[in-house]
Amino acid sequence: MKNQSNPIIATVFSHLLIIIFGIMMLYPVVWLIASSFKAGNMIFSDPSLIPKVVTGSHYVKGWAGVGNIHFSRFFINSILLCSICVIANVIFCSMTAYAFARLSFALKGVWFGIMMLSIMLPTHVTTIPRYVMFNGFHWVDTYLPLVVPKLLATDAFFIFLLVQFIRSLPKDMDEAATIDGCGKIGIFFRIVIPLSVPSLVTTALFTFLWTWDDFFNQLLYLNTTQKYTIPLGLRLFMDSSGSSSWGPMFAMSVLSIVPCFLLFFSLQKYFVQGISTTGMKG
Repeated sequence: MKNQSNPIIATVFSHLLIIIFGIMMLYPVVWLIASSFKAGNMIFSDPSLIPKVVTGSHYVKGWAGVGNIHFSRFFINSILLCSICVIANVIFCSMTAYAFARLSFALKGVWFGIMMLSIMLPTHVTTIPRYVMFNGFHWVDTYLPLVVPKLLATDAFFIFLLVQFIRSLPKDMDEAATIDGCGKIGIFFRIVIPLSVPSLVTTALFTFLWTWDDFFNQLLYLNTTQKYTIPLGLRLFMDSSGSSSWGPMFAMSVLSIVPCFLLFFSLQKYFVQGISTTGMKG
């Protein structure tokens, strides 16, 4: 009886810990949502998660934007930028991964090793050289520094992710397709791509989230307010003089996380499958 009770106690204890950590992680999000419906003078003075007076004025003021720029402009800019980055990463990272996983070419191992070393290189080390280079191209204050690297498959993490997934696919299908007269390009589009949907969805989801939340790079290269994305648009509600619009900023922050939640939960099945099968080698 004692031996049977120990697993039950361990299971209850582990689930209790998970619930506690889950509540701790969700608390900031719940507080943000609750604060977006509080009156401006009650956001920091009232610690309760339930607003005593519910108001939607912060959403109206926040959506009206700052100055003469509507906040919808920032949403459009972010969606446009994220869409281009997602499409570029899915296409070009998958092509590069297919080359590393299936094709044979000179110094393949060396190039793959160099790519893996680039993952270990801190981003901040390349910040100044990249800015100098893009400034020399006259790309500053445009979306080109944020988009063009995606067209060159510079995100080594996604290439490695896709390489590991493609390696897990049986090569028998490639050989059968070759016998039927299918070339390398045909194998890529007809076999590899359809079977790699979970890893491609994972790549698309991570690219969207990282681009959507990227503040530093967008702040570095974008100077015109009309070109600002959501992270930079939220920054406009902060005033260095001390009169920051906390309510509208919290309200727009809540709206900004809605696309991320919708995208993640709608693609959760493919995301989990892509992560769980990555690393398995056939």
